[in-house]
This record gives sequence, structure tokens and C-alpha cells, in this order.
Amino acid sequence: FQSNHSHSQGKENKRKTCSEEEEEEETEISGHRQFFFFTLDEERLLLIQKSRTTHDQKTMAVLQSSSSSSGQSSISPSSAKKQALFIVSLVTLWYSSNIGVLLLNKFLLSNYGFRFPIFLTMCHMSACAIFSYISIVFLKVVPLQTLKSRQQLLKISTLSVVFCASVVGGNISLRYLPVSFNQAVGATTPFFTAVFAYLMTFKREAWVTYFALVPVVVGVVIASGGEPGFHLFGFIMCISATAARAFKSVLQGILLSSDGEKLNSMNLLLYMSPIAVFVLVPAVIVMEPDVLSYTLALGRKDKFMWLLLILNSSLAYSANLTNFLVTKHTSALTLQVLGNAKGAVAVVISIFIFRNPVTFIGIGGYTITVLGVVAYGETKRRFR
Repeated sequence: FQSNHSHSQGKENKRKTCSEEEEEEETEISGHRQFFFFTLDEERLLLIQKSRTTHDQKTMAVLQSSSSSSGQSSISPSSAKKQALFIVSLVTLWYSSNIGVLLLNKFLLSNYGFRFPIFLTMCHMSACAIFSYISIVFLKVVPLQTLKSRQQLLKISTLSVVFCASVVGGNISLRYLPVSFNQAVGATTPFFTAVFAYLMTFKREAWVTYFALVPVVVGVVIASGGEPGFHLFGFIMCISATAARAFKSVLQGILLSSDGEKLNSMNLLLYMSPIAVFVLVPAVIVMEPDVLSYTLALGRKDKFMWLLLILNSSLAYSANLTNFLVTKHTSALTLQVLGNAKGAVAVVISIFIFRNPVTFIGIGGYTITVLGVVAYGETKRRFR
């Protein structure tokens, strides 16, 4: 009886422990469930808070943009007028500098009797070197870009020599050719640029682009045949200067192509000008040995000669500065249109000032050349 009683008590104890373990498991499972649902609730709350935050941020951004747009709309008329006035003044100064230096070069070299185009180019480069240093170092017109290596200096020196050749050739051509015909030949720069780009970089344009260059060449041929003041040596020097100018632009894209070697036009002028002076000094000594004595004698006769030289050299730098600023503040298409119009304005003004005879054939040839340049720029823009 006692053994049966102890056996029954053992069973009851086992039942109690089993029930207790089941209760503990149920409490543990319920705790896990509560914790799981609690974390789900937390995540939902966080997601709701994030969505509300992003919604609030978007709302604030929309309000800020609307307020800024309303503020801009309120100040846009006056700022637009100021910007338009600034660009018009800049373009006027650009036209005046470019056309002024061109007409003064023609007057000095052809009409005034100053027959020293290399020395005149050296004066231009000296003024560009001095004014570039003042504008960049002291006036901070643009940030100063330092040269990184001797190899970069060698590349800039090469560009400077080509730049000298183009300027000297252009000034020599003005001794023998009218400004109108000089500008007609100079308008063929895109043709030489496309040729050099193809030969040096194997860069091909669309066939329509090359087809647009045909009127450029045909117009110059027609203008040459109808030019009363045609001079073969002057024509050769003008063509050479135009080709050198195009060669310099292509060579600059090749030599200064890396990001570490790229320079804006003002810093490039700062480094090229002293090198150009260094190259032109021996050329003046060898090819124009009597320039100093003749210039001093001419200066004693006419005191305005020194003023003309200083003004001419200053305009040469102003032409480069305003060209940089117009490029910076206008689009490429606007710059192209303004450049084509500038050549036409220079032709008209030169005809009125120097009274050089023109023919309908010459005017027609120049018109065809300009229209070809416009077509070339348009096709190049569309078929990139």
C-alpha cells in the first residue's frame, strides 16, 4: 500500500512538473510573440515617421522653389535688363577692339608708311604680356594657372611660335591687300581647321559638314577673281596666316588636351606673349634692321605716331580680353553669329574709310564665303 501510494505521488509530481514546464513554454512563446509584434509595431512607426519626414521635406522644397521662383520673377526684369546691357556693351567693345586694331594695322602699314609688320607684331605681343600680367596677377580678372612641367612649357612655346607666324603673316598681308579681301580670305579658317583636324587627329565629320565647306572655298576663288587690288604675295601671306591660325587651334586641342594642362585663353596669352616677344626680337633685328632709326625719325615728324602705336598695341590686348569675356558670357552659337557679323561689319567700315574699289563679283564671292561658313557651323552643330 505504501509503495502504491508513493508511486501515485510520483505520477502526480511528474504531472505537476510537466504542467509547469508547459506553462513556462507557453509564457515564453507568448513573450516571443509579444516581442515580435512589438518590434513590428516599432518598425511600422519608424516607417510612418520616415514617410512623414520625407513628405514634409518635399513640401518644404516645393514651397522654397515656389518662393524662389516668385522672388526671381519679381527681380528678373531688372536683372535681365542689366545682363542684356552688359552683353551689348561687351559685344560693342569686342567689335570696336577687333575692327579698330585691324583698321589701325592697315593704316599704319599701308597708308601711314610704317612698313614694319614684324616690329608691329612685337609691340602687340609686348602689350599683351604686360596687360595680361596686370589683369591676372593684380586685378584678378581670372585665376592664375601655373605651369606644371617643362613639357607643358615646351608645348606652349610651340603654340606661341605658330601664333607669331599667323599674326605676322596677317600683318604683312595688310600691306598689300585691302581689308575687305583680307577678311574674305580669313573667313576660310573653318576649312583649314577641318583639314588639319582630319590630318592630325583623324577626326571625321559628317559628309554634309564637308559639303558645306565647298561654298567657303568657291567664294574666295570668286572674290579673288573680282578683286581689283589683288596682290599675289599678299594673298599667299594671307592664306598662310589663315592656315597657321587654324593649325594653332587644332594643335592647342592636341597639346593641351589633358585636364592638368588645360589653360583658359587669358592664361595662355599670359604665357605665350613673352615667348612670342623673345622669338620676334631676333626676327626684327635680322629682317627689319632699320626699324628703330626709322621709327624715331617718324616720331620726330609726327608726335601722334607714338600714340597710334600705343593705341594699336592696347587694342590688340583688348581684342583678346573681350573675345574671352564674350565667349564666357554667351553661347557658342551666339559667338559664331557675332563672329561672322563682325567680319562683314569690318568690310563695310574699311570700304568707307579707305575707299578701296570693290566689284559685284568680289562682294558676291565674299557673301558666298560667309554663307558657307554659316552653313558649316550649323551642320557641325546638328551632326555632332
